[in-house]
Formats: sequence, C-alpha cells, structure tokens
Amino acid sequence: MSRVCSIFSQLLQLFSRAEFELAVKKHKAERHARGFTCWGQFIAMLFCQLGRAHSLNEITQGLAASEGKLKHLGVPAAPKRSTLAYANQHRPWELYQTVFEQLLVRCQQLAAEGKHKFRFKNKLLSLDATVIDLCLALYDWAQFCRTKGAIKLHLLLDHDGYLPSFACVTEGKVHEIRVARQLRFAPGTIVVFDRGYTDYEWFAQLQGQGIFWVTRLKGNADYVVVEKRKLSHRLIRSDQIIVLTTHGKAGKDIFLRRIVVFDEVNDKEWVLLSNHLQFAASTIAAIYRERWQIELFFKALKQSCKINTFVGTSVNAVKTQVWTALIAMLVLRYLQLKARFGWHLANLLALLRQQLFVHRDLWAWLDEPFQPPPPPPQEQLPLSWA
Repeated sequence: MSRVCSIFSQLLQLFSRAEFELAVKKHKAERHARGFTCWGQFIAMLFCQLGRAHSLNEITQGLAASEGKLKHLGVPAAPKRSTLAYANQHRPWELYQTVFEQLLVRCQQLAAEGKHKFRFKNKLLSLDATVIDLCLALYDWAQFCRTKGAIKLHLLLDHDGYLPSFACVTEGKVHEIRVARQLRFAPGTIVVFDRGYTDYEWFAQLQGQGIFWVTRLKGNADYVVVEKRKLSHRLIRSDQIIVLTTHGKAGKDIFLRRIVVFDEVNDKEWVLLSNHLQFAASTIAAIYRERWQIELFFKALKQSCKINTFVGTSVNAVKTQVWTALIAMLVLRYLQLKARFGWHLANLLALLRQQLFVHRDLWAWLDEPFQPPPPPPQEQLPLSWA
C-alpha cells in the first residue's frame, strides 16, 4: 500500500506553491517578514475556516497540538498568537484575493465538464450582497448606522458549479448599485438580481452592452404596455412588452418584458422584469427562481465558515478572514464537483473537520466516505536463529 500524507496536506496541494509565491512577490507580502512566511499564515487561516477555530488561541493551539504533523504542510512549527495577529493586521489581504482567483480558475475548468441546468448556452450569474454585523465599539471603521457596525459582502455567483466568481468587501453603508456599476460582463451574459439593484440608467447601460438581466419590477414603476403575448404556461398570468416612463430617457428606448408568475408554494404572484424578449415566459421565471442559489450560498458561507465573528479587528484582518472563507468555500465546491458521492456541503465540512490530520487518501475517502481505510501493511519481522 502506498503511503499518503494527511488530508489537510492533500487539500493544500490544490494550491500551486509556485503561483502562491508569485502572488506573494506581486503584493510584497513578505517585505518585512522575520521567519513567519505567508504560506504559514495561509495554512493557519485556512485551518481557522476548515477547523472552525473561534479565536487566535484556538488556531495556534490547534496547530501546535499536531506539531509533529506540520512539517509536511510546509511550515516548521505552529505560529505564536501574537505573530499570527501581527501578520493578519499588516500583510495585505489582496494576496488572498489573488489566491482565490487562482483556485477559481481550476474550479471553473472542472465545473465546465459537468451538466448544465438550462438548455441555453448563455452564462448565468446571480448578483447580490449580504450584511455581516460587527460591534461598532470594536470595529469603528465599519460604519453602518448610528449605533451599529457592519461590512457588506458583494458577490457574483456563477451557476456553472455555483462558484463565487467575484467578491468585494465594503462598509455596510455602501449601496449595492455602487458596486454593480463597476462590474463588467461578457456580451450575452444573463444576470439575475433582486429589486435592490433597480436603477433604470444601469439597466439601459447593460442593454447597450448586449447583456441580459432578470429582476423584479417595483410596485411604483410607471410603464406603458405596447404588446400582450399569448400565455404558454398555466402559472404565467401575464406576459407583456412594456416601455418604462418613470425616468424619461432612461427607459423610453428600451422594450422590456413584464411577466406575472404565480407561486403555488407561497400562494402569491411575482412581477418579473427582463430585457430578454425571445425566451419563453416560463424560462424567465425559472431563471429568477435560480437566484435563490446565491441566498443558499450566503447561508452556507455563514453557517459553515468562520465569518460571523472575527479573530482580528483591523480592516486588513477582517478582509483576510473573509477571503480565506471564500477560498475554503471554493475548496469545498471543488471537492463536491470531484466526488462521485453525493455530498451535502454541511456534511462534507463536518466530516472533513474531523479528518484534517488523518493520513488517508482524500480522493478515495470522498468517493466512499463510510468505508473503513485499508489496513496498514504488515512489516515482516526478521528471522532469529536460536
């Protein structure tokens, strides 16, 4: 039987050390380093996410408890609490954004080999943001309202593999549309978002770039119906071509779809708005239902990773922890895509957390997690002559 290293070490092999060191040089992250490398910091913060450590002490002591097993991870010893705290506060968080982008490329290549839910070939993306509450007394830089602090995670979810393809961390008071206006999409992309992104000028800008979008129509929107289409599904109550008149020139030149869909589960109607005129109304409705996947991603991120509380109070430490949480989510998505076993993300992380330092073949365990590992090889004892 061939010997294998720990499962944690096999997870770290998903990251190219050469690419990681190039990222370190690019961001000059080790300019004032004295022994503690960025790779060691990355291992500690990834252990924080996968091992769900709640403090710097739990991170450093958890690694120190496996002292004899750290050399194969690429670090000589567990860091001290003060050393890790200083690194999180001063080493640029942009390093981990770059590491996230490097791993995202591998995940997208794997996701492209899988099946697609829709028949159309357009790229489908969901755009949304979630608020992460912070104590204003400790995080005075994270202004949200007069008595409350928060940061906001803006995310773009790629529905091919449900991968986070873009993320941005801002103060809680930054509106979603400010970040959305800075995004650039390939022509033909379909972007789905909720009513919080309603901006008719931005809608017109997307239309001019050849980008399709699906959202919900606000109740106070002014429009003129120019065409009524034949209903093709029993849950479609209305399918109209309209022209917005709410903001003058921002909507006059754009013909849009207004679709009323009945939700049998919640016994209510949804009024959808889209600039795609060719898709069936039922397809537009299915696209908007897919937006729920980004809500599920936020839920999994907050429940599975260490993102609701932080081990540092500075801007740099908080963003470092958020980006390592997103890296951990990419690792879990990669394992889900790679495994033949139908893993639920929460179960995968729970069992993975128990086996981080177990010496076992990761890929065999992913496919058959409840099979016992093969027995160790029996070494033949030397013969003794009396």
